[in-house]
Amino acid sequence: MKKRITALVLAAAMSLSLLAGCGSAAGQSAAPAPQEGEQQVLEVALFEGGLGAEFWREIIAEFEKEHPDIRVEATINPKVGEIIRPRIVAGDPPDFIDLSDTDVSGVLTAMIKDRQLTDLTEVFEGPAYGQDVPLKDLIADGFLTGRKFAPYGDGKTYIAPKYCGPIGLVYDAALFEEKGWQPPVTWDDFFALGDKAKAEGMALITFPGIYPYYLEHFILASLASSVGTDGMNDIFAFKEGSFSTPEVMAVLEQLQRIGEGGYLLEGSAALNHTQSQTEMMLGNALFVPTGSWVEGEMEGAPRREGFAFGMCTGPVMSAGDDKYVYSNYGQLFIPKDAKNPEAAKEFLRFYYTEASAVSLAKYGNAVMPLKDGKEVVKDYISETQYNMFDLFNQGTAIMPDYEALPVGSKIDVYELFYGKGIAQLVYGEMTAAQCAEAVEKGFAQINEEKAAAG
Repeated sequence: MKKRITALVLAAAMSLSLLAGCGSAAGQSAAPAPQEGEQQVLEVALFEGGLGAEFWREIIAEFEKEHPDIRVEATINPKVGEIIRPRIVAGDPPDFIDLSDTDVSGVLTAMIKDRQLTDLTEVFEGPAYGQDVPLKDLIADGFLTGRKFAPYGDGKTYIAPKYCGPIGLVYDAALFEEKGWQPPVTWDDFFALGDKAKAEGMALITFPGIYPYYLEHFILASLASSVGTDGMNDIFAFKEGSFSTPEVMAVLEQLQRIGEGGYLLEGSAALNHTQSQTEMMLGNALFVPTGSWVEGEMEGAPRREGFAFGMCTGPVMSAGDDKYVYSNYGQLFIPKDAKNPEAAKEFLRFYYTEASAVSLAKYGNAVMPLKDGKEVVKDYISETQYNMFDLFNQGTAIMPDYEALPVGSKIDVYELFYGKGIAQLVYGEMTAAQCAEAVEKGFAQINEEKAAAG
């Protein structure tokens, strides 16, 4: 099942990458200017995930009140990437899209490769909605400059941040309090807890094996602690040799220990994200890698009596090592072939208002990536969510800033690192050395593709 899903995703992404360029080559003329009294139509395609959809409906309703000349036509769906992919291939995309690069449709990844995104720099350098300050001055540090949002290293922003929040190892804080256990700091702490869990019939960790990139949610923090920011930048740039240094190997050997030591919940390879999270909530595993969205995503799911969400970052090699916190993100963008790009840019500016931030918090229990964003919506998010944000006080925030791949690349970054690499370590089906070798081969191929592309 896992291999089949991965193959389908790769095929979808490759198909889109090859055809999107053909669609864009024909070009799309701008929508004709509306006549006096006629409404513009703004087509938006929005992902419905753990944050729900109600916040988008409220934002859209408020936007239409403020802009009576614009009518928003919204497609809001958990599978919105698959729904809009044929239109993007045909060169007829929606005007505004909410979809992350980890979505199984591969839409955003392919559009980045094929440079099918509108430059949003002027939006962020221009005034914030209803204010006399540049919009970029309201956005939390680091979000507009990382490769998740400025993928080409040209100093321009092509993707806008949707929300932020900590990601790591989520556990049952009530169980830990009941047992007198402390969240692990080092890998030794982590495996010591695993031995205690085994003694009580529990696994140390589970994860959604059919979406192996969830492993990134705690592994990046551990890698960053071991190799530092320069080392992570080398990895994100696919620098050959960067994934086989002694510092990287030390972390990979810990992951190998999960598989070899029987610390993984049996059957994890066949689980999706909600199933693996449920296993943790029922007390069958101590940890699951996921993000601060989990509380809303798992509302109403079965759980151990008295369950309470807790979160810690990925383990470090030694106490006192620098700690890093994986920062959650969502991604908003405007296709280059959008028919109504100016209205889409205005919608994006409106998204970053305090009223929209309150809608996101009130209905999605999430925090917009604004400076002091947590405090702006303190009265609207849960205590669990507010407390999870304290994780940022424990270390430096990090996001997966993988360099954009060459147009037409045959590599899927997440499959390279996780599906064919780290997941196999955790399953006990690969050694640390074999994992490093497999990833390094991928780096070599990417660099060959770069050279061929000029």
